[in-house]
Amino acid sequence: MMMWSNFFLQEENRRREAAGRRRAHGRYRSGLTPEREGKVKLALLLAAVGATLAVLSVGTEFWVELNTYKANGSAVCEAAHLGLWKVCTKRLWQADVPADRDTCGPAELPGEANCTYFKFFTTGENARIFQRTTKKEVNLAAAVIAVLGLVVMALGCLCIIMVLTKGAEFLLRVGAVCFGFSGLLLLVSLEVFRHSVRALLQGVSPEPPPAPRLTYEYSWSLGCGLGAGLILLLGAGCFLLLTLPSWPWGSLCPKRGHRAT
Repeated sequence: MMMWSNFFLQEENRRREAAGRRRAHGRYRSGLTPEREGKVKLALLLAAVGATLAVLSVGTEFWVELNTYKANGSAVCEAAHLGLWKVCTKRLWQADVPADRDTCGPAELPGEANCTYFKFFTTGENARIFQRTTKKEVNLAAAVIAVLGLVVMALGCLCIIMVLTKGAEFLLRVGAVCFGFSGLLLLVSLEVFRHSVRALLQGVSPEPPPAPRLTYEYSWSLGCGLGAGLILLLGAGCFLLLTLPSWPWGSLCPKRGHRAT
């Protein structure tokens, strides 16, 4: 009885070893060696940081702050901050504003806020901010380009996940192109948004009351977008390096064990 049980145990171990060799041979043929897989995961982690910053940037409304000048004899002042989708105007207490500032702000200070979504996404109407009118064509272009960048970025993530799970190494180059293109689209969206801010400042309405003097400063959402675009471009470069053959790098960086004596 013990002999038969040992025979079955040996057969089971042989089957497991053969299955393990087949899996290892399949991974080797697909090019995803453990070292290569680790490099792909590191590049994907870098791209994930850029993707997180991109989503945070597009989804928040602190791209630019518009600040009015403080008025003598008034206890409150007005400021606004806006992004791709909505604008928030705030009434701030001048006592909370730093004494070294001539203008109202920053917009993060506590105050009475009124946030509204831009209507040019639904009814096509321009928005009015401090007696100034937006240029909806430019704002729409910035938003559409940013959303397109997020879509292409999601496709890049899907390609790299397929590389790691299915061994489809040919998708590595496709994912690199997607991440690079999404980074470029985000940077283009930032530039188009800058033009929309300039158009807003120049779009003074002739109707009373007179438009107040404004200053503007770009805020942290735009900084996240800039960082996301650069990191996605860097991640795309890392993925492209992984698609290159290994022999040029091996000739440039020979191993220590093969040095001539």
